[in-house]
Amino acid sequence: MTTLEDCRALDAQDPLRALRDQFTLPEGVIYLDGNSLGVLPKAAPARIAEVVTQEWGQGLIRSWNTASWFDLPQRLGDKVARLIGAAPGEVVCTDSTSVNLYKVLFAALSQQKDTGRKLVVSERSNFPTDLYIAESLCRERGFTLKLIEAGELPAVLNDEVAVLMLTHVNYRTGAMHDMKAITAAAHAAGALTVWDLAHSAGAVPVALNHSNADYAIGCGYKYLNGGPGAPAFAWVHTRHAGKFEQPLSGWWGHAAPFEFTPHYRPAPGVGRYLCGTQPIIALAGLECGLDTVLSAEAFDKDQGAMAALRAKSLALTDLFIELVEERCAGQGLSLVTPREHAQRGSQVCLSRGEGAYAIVQALIARGVIGDYRAGDSQMPDILRFGFTPLYIGFEDVWNSVEHLVQVLESGEWKREEFNRKNAVT
Repeated sequence: MTTLEDCRALDAQDPLRALRDQFTLPEGVIYLDGNSLGVLPKAAPARIAEVVTQEWGQGLIRSWNTASWFDLPQRLGDKVARLIGAAPGEVVCTDSTSVNLYKVLFAALSQQKDTGRKLVVSERSNFPTDLYIAESLCRERGFTLKLIEAGELPAVLNDEVAVLMLTHVNYRTGAMHDMKAITAAAHAAGALTVWDLAHSAGAVPVALNHSNADYAIGCGYKYLNGGPGAPAFAWVHTRHAGKFEQPLSGWWGHAAPFEFTPHYRPAPGVGRYLCGTQPIIALAGLECGLDTVLSAEAFDKDQGAMAALRAKSLALTDLFIELVEERCAGQGLSLVTPREHAQRGSQVCLSRGEGAYAIVQALIARGVIGDYRAGDSQMPDILRFGFTPLYIGFEDVWNSVEHLVQVLESGEWKREEFNRKNAVT
């Protein structure tokens, strides 16, 4: 059985341990919810203050040029590209994940509008906003949204499917798709792919170009540590550049926005995915978050930041699974996240028939912050724990399980205050 001393020894040998110093971590907190909101980078407050007091306060409108505000979405997009297997010039950081999904799904449907294909296929367990956006677009454009179970792929792909829309790592279970294989199956059936990387970017290696994907979007405030509501990103394969339509044709996505012409002329490539004036303060915060992830490049100069982070992520999640199964046996917990490394994201999800929400609240009261996701007819309620290798260590894993053991064995979770549901769960 792994001991606390073993975990401390692993921390002492961890080459990435110093990366933790980039973050503001509250004393006494073990933060296992970076898959919902990443930790504050220490550099962010000063950088945001600089943007506000100097670039805005002193530079005023001149800062669009002098502080390079104008090309910030593309510059940050190039940083994201290094984490998702894309090339420079293929990604922009802008808007929210939901808005960007609307843009790319609209583009994909527009490409398929004359093919006679009328189905958009997605998983029933996909993140709800993706399904809501797809439902709305299908209704507007004359398509039908078909929801399937994960095990039904690729059998459901046929000549009726226009677009396959999937989240690479499932938000509730942590299960990860084989992007390359599924994209190949979709293309063989004549369908386009739209990938949501909200739980992948900065968490697991992604290879969009190598996988030959078509469109992708992702989140800036989870593993990329960009802050609450941070701008998201959008990517399009270069083979679609110049072909796709953008439904939100705002002036920032114009080929020459400061010509102020009365008719829209789209910018080349992914630049047309920009819409209105960009949120510079929020983008500055996102850049600080991106730099924390990219700092791991120093530990694997050949394969980049994600190779080093992935190795530690798997070690952390392996350890958590091992300790939970050893020390919480008989407490009604079941592992939902796949054991196989190739099928696992950077989180571990446990199900329990009773008390999942209250157990998470009891842990939060002890300083172990994970989160809860409601179940449905096919899956019990979930206790969800995210492991961000930038700032989580092996002793953190041991201590989090120790608290879980105490909460379960004492029945602490049954207390009334832990069973009152908050607005945000």
